[in-house]
Amino acid sequence: MTETGILNDRRLRTLIASDAILGLSPFEDGQIQPASVDLRLGTTAYRLRASFLPGTDHTVRDRLDSDVVMHRLDLSEGAVLETGCVYLAPLQESLKLPAGISAAMNPKSSTGRLDVFTRVIADNAAAFDQAPEGYEGPLYVEICPRTFSILARPGDRLVQARLRTGGRQPGRDITVSVDLKGNGSGPIGYRARRHAGLIDLKKVGGHDPSIFWEPIPAGDGRLVLDPGEFYILASREAVEIPLDEAAEMAPIAPEIGEFRAHYAGFFDPGFGVESIGGKGGRAVLEVRGHDVPFILEHGQPVAKLVFEPMTDRPERPYGTAGSHYQAQHLKLAKHFGPI
Repeated sequence: MTETGILNDRRLRTLIASDAILGLSPFEDGQIQPASVDLRLGTTAYRLRASFLPGTDHTVRDRLDSDVVMHRLDLSEGAVLETGCVYLAPLQESLKLPAGISAAMNPKSSTGRLDVFTRVIADNAAAFDQAPEGYEGPLYVEICPRTFSILARPGDRLVQARLRTGGRQPGRDITVSVDLKGNGSGPIGYRARRHAGLIDLKKVGGHDPSIFWEPIPAGDGRLVLDPGEFYILASREAVEIPLDEAAEMAPIAPEIGEFRAHYAGFFDPGFGVESIGGKGGRAVLEVRGHDVPFILEHGQPVAKLVFEPMTDRPERPYGTAGSHYQAQHLKLAKHFGPI
């Protein structure tokens, strides 16, 4: 055990019991992950003219005036969040963090693989996806579906929070490159089909992947990224997150500027660990081309995994209880059926 690092599932449950993490309804099975807690949508969403940050002297609600809000949606019976629109939804969870504990947020893996761009906003925030030490207040999530419109309801989990003590601890990192050759018998990736229809977030395994995705066959180890298109690719390297560390995907070279190689960045301890069924697990890369066509080459570095210590090993590491992406190679979001 260390006194600095990412809090594990046991410590997260302790914070929930002490009301440092509060929910409008009781916490659900599976909501507490090995090194994070899933955050749930509330009953309302606002269609915004544009994204915003409240700034250090304002709450989020201070900013929700007629200049920003176009209309309000009731999520109670389900509501469609449309492609290309920006929404803001209050989350069911709020924070009352003790001194020394801060929070960072990120999209869940399935959110990134649906090309749904999300960012969490706290009151008085000057940056997205952060709640400083001692923060007390509500949380909101900005949602922008990029390729597929989604049907959202209260309780849907698009984002997660990772809590740490002692501030961010610099750790080792490893480079992640892209696999554009595969195993020779299947696709090396998938390109999203535009105007494919609606994704119901409640229907796990309930969508026909052929309607939403175009397989990319293996070729000469090159792939041209078209501007504005969304791709699911896999890392060339197998990834293993030891039980005493957590990791986050980060850009390797932001100055390249021609593509974005990930949306959902948290990797929990236990991912890829052979003893819990993860041997050979790859990082799935959510890739979007930017302004000009860009050629990716097999083995080209595209991101890095930055590791941080855990305060303690998790009681239930990734892969021990209903983990959707353990031992994955190239895998779509859990909402899609078999290829």
